[in-house]
Amino acid sequence: MELVTDPPISVKIRKMKERVRWQEPEMVKRGIDQTRMVLDDGQQDNPDFSFIVLGDSGSGSYRGYNPQRRVAELMLEQRDGCRFVLHTGDVIYFVGSSEFYPKNFIEPYREFLVGGENHERIAYDQMVFNLPILPVLGNHDYYDLPLLYGLLAQGTRPLRRLLRSKIDFDIGLHGSHQGDAYARAFLDYLKALPNPADLSAHLDQHYTAKTETGFCLRYEPGQFTRLPNRYYSFRYGGIDFFALDSNTFNAPLPLPATREGDAYRHTLEQRRAEQAQKKQELMNAGMSLSSNPPEQVEEHDDLRTKIEQIDEVIHDIDQQLAANETTVTDTEQLKWLQQGLIKSWNTSEVRGRIIYFHHPPYVTEASKWHQAQTLAIRHRLRQVLDNVAKAVGAQAQDRPLVDLILNGHAHCLDYVRTLDTGHADANLNWIVCGGSGFSLRRQRTEGPELIEGVGGLGSSQTRLVAKSLLYVGRNGHGYQKRRPYSFLRIDVQDGRPPKFTVRPFAAERTQRQWQTQAIKPFVI
Repeated sequence: MELVTDPPISVKIRKMKERVRWQEPEMVKRGIDQTRMVLDDGQQDNPDFSFIVLGDSGSGSYRGYNPQRRVAELMLEQRDGCRFVLHTGDVIYFVGSSEFYPKNFIEPYREFLVGGENHERIAYDQMVFNLPILPVLGNHDYYDLPLLYGLLAQGTRPLRRLLRSKIDFDIGLHGSHQGDAYARAFLDYLKALPNPADLSAHLDQHYTAKTETGFCLRYEPGQFTRLPNRYYSFRYGGIDFFALDSNTFNAPLPLPATREGDAYRHTLEQRRAEQAQKKQELMNAGMSLSSNPPEQVEEHDDLRTKIEQIDEVIHDIDQQLAANETTVTDTEQLKWLQQGLIKSWNTSEVRGRIIYFHHPPYVTEASKWHQAQTLAIRHRLRQVLDNVAKAVGAQAQDRPLVDLILNGHAHCLDYVRTLDTGHADANLNWIVCGGSGFSLRRQRTEGPELIEGVGGLGSSQTRLVAKSLLYVGRNGHGYQKRRPYSFLRIDVQDGRPPKFTVRPFAAERTQRQWQTQAIKPFVI
């Protein structure tokens, strides 16, 4: 039995539209842009500002130590100088369940919440942020438990004890309900207002901001801190921010109906069987570990990391095997991004652009760099940027189409710069910030340079497309193993083009002790 299930892309799109009452008559009548918001903190026009970035944080304590809380404590030291926090996804592990929001989000980030001094009284669907935390959905925020597991869990506890006490996954009675927990926690859940009068009053109160695209949600720190949609944009200090839901355009490209495609399919099937066998062996090994000796705490972490990596590989293989010409891709969202970037370039007050979403198109982490999802995201984002480049033309001059792309998913901090890719994603800055609290990963043994195949399956032609300039992740072995859990502070300075000073911070766990790792800032 698989540990988690992932809803189909079509279901994710449909369910999220229902929750925000997407383009219902009342929204259209009022001219409301449900993908836009205004962050109204009184300083949104200041061109000098700072913000925090973290991701893949939503885990609990590791039998006595809590990486996520250590990162949050370091974030607090930077809080007064920052205007908001971007979260690159996977807010709650392991399956995005509402059961784990109190322990895995509200408690560790209590200082960022109104009433956080009494955090145990805050309901997950009633959170109000005093410093905005602006997330995007990660894959774990959509996950669910298999129906059979849910039925077993309601009637008996041995299976839950096996999964939780030995391997220490955050598993409860249910999953995210197809992303519903995330939607109730962070989105303006208009589905809960079925009465037309209640909806009208709500829109009158909270959809009063006006931009060039129409009326939109007014995000007010300390008062009303809901997001308008699963993907959205806002402008701050002359920078346009685009937040995406990459879970709906990450489906692998279909395998070609050729001899090479058939051979590769057979290879995938063999690889899946091998990974399933490895996972079973690790699960058996986990049952033999004691839960008590402190020296085995980090063995549990290592084991959990290996199991999760195998689950990711199996899931990626399953997606490749299932992909066909009817596989759904969220073209509506991609078109929205394309149009938004073109409009941004044609708006005089905008001086820069930042995109953030969960799945990285470029990364050198060992388990993600060559996944089919990674390559699919890269392919589809390239199509968008190529179209934007054609529309913008010489207007961009020598400037990048996008100043910075922020991602998560890979459990590390990885600063990658693309080279000549032959597309409009060349010479861009990509930062993966996904090492803020869950099972850190190593960099690929092949090194920091990413090579891309040219010409499809069976072709021997390659191209160097990107290089990692900074990698912070699991390293060392045995007693010398180091686990640096990280986040970023990014300082934005006035000017055209803007200058970004990226300041990485890390709380490092080594030899069963915590220490703060000094990482040199860099300028983009």
